[in-house]
Amino acid sequence: MFISKRVASLTESVTLKLNTMANQLATDGKEIFNLTAGQLPESPPDDFIENIRDSISDIKSFQYSPVAGFPELGKKIMDYIATTRNISFDGEYGCLIGNGGKHVLTNILACLIDENEEVILMKPYWISYPQMIRMFSGKPVEVNPEKEGGFIPSVADIERKITDKTRAIVVNSPSNPAGICYSDEWMKSFGELMKKHPELMIISDEIYFELAYREKTPKYFYQFYPELLKRTAIVHGISKSLASTGLRIGWCVAQKELIKNMAKLQGQTSSGSNSLIQKALSRYDFFQMKNFLAPMMEQLKTNSEILKKALAEASLERAWYETDSAFYFMLDFSKLPVMERFCTNKKDDVDYSFEICEQLIEKTGVVIVPGTDFGLKNFARISMVLKPDRFALAIEKLINFIK
Repeated sequence: MFISKRVASLTESVTLKLNTMANQLATDGKEIFNLTAGQLPESPPDDFIENIRDSISDIKSFQYSPVAGFPELGKKIMDYIATTRNISFDGEYGCLIGNGGKHVLTNILACLIDENEEVILMKPYWISYPQMIRMFSGKPVEVNPEKEGGFIPSVADIERKITDKTRAIVVNSPSNPAGICYSDEWMKSFGELMKKHPELMIISDEIYFELAYREKTPKYFYQFYPELLKRTAIVHGISKSLASTGLRIGWCVAQKELIKNMAKLQGQTSSGSNSLIQKALSRYDFFQMKNFLAPMMEQLKTNSEILKKALAEASLERAWYETDSAFYFMLDFSKLPVMERFCTNKKDDVDYSFEICEQLIEKTGVVIVPGTDFGLKNFARISMVLKPDRFALAIEKLINFIK
């Protein structure tokens, strides 16, 4: 069978191989500690679930929705973003509702890039960004994080990556996989750079906006420089903040010209997104998400402290940085004794993250995600959503292995 170059060139995540191994080991009776989850281990809020039940009596919940989504929900989303970011949208902005944030991001990139055009990504990045860009024959251009400081990219390095082929820059804060927010100072500096490049679009992936657990509300460049809002596509959805990854609802707020073209594309691919869930969301008070997430925020903070203490007690503080948001921590194997079991010599710069994670599962049952897919060699992503007692046990096993 002939398979297009577009699809054949896409790479499959190495994480799938590890999950397959973990599932088999679990079937064989081994205790598994899965630290890969990118979702909350909770049910959605009760009032949202009740809204879904109530919406079943509405015939429109089972019929086609408008391609861009129900207008009343789009307005509600825009009002929520405007209030929580302290910005305002005039009549030139609109909202498109898609089948999850991933679908919305795909639509945006399809509208923005042609063959050999570039999109700048900051490492570590979410695993699907580069694959989406390549899907449309574009080129992902990567910016390395500064060596110290918790994966903060240098704005000067970003500027050096901009060429006449650059069409967009992706900013993901709070970050998957780093678990950090970019500071107000960084956002101001980035905004100043963007003012110098009026031809560039900025994709602001804010899917973890509500999940900042150290009393720090994420800020964005367009809040400091409102004129940049015209060139920004804000992406958000319900997967993380409403524990609803399987319901597949995400959205983009941007200028109407981009929204119109995204809707044109969506109309020829998926059409409108799930009518039932849109109707339920139209009745849901988005400002209640904060109350729903409060217990989970405390748990994430607790697990972050468990990890910090465990690394300190094992004299591995050099592998620590403080997380403040999302679900994740990036563990630097290169700063840990485990590398001595894999490196052939001091100059060996091979990426052993998959092999390390593979042995970790076999020996301890702890499953973490190799950093390869996130653009970092010899790192791994740890998800911190397990209950603290279970998480502490998993981290104890992990540290015994890496020592």
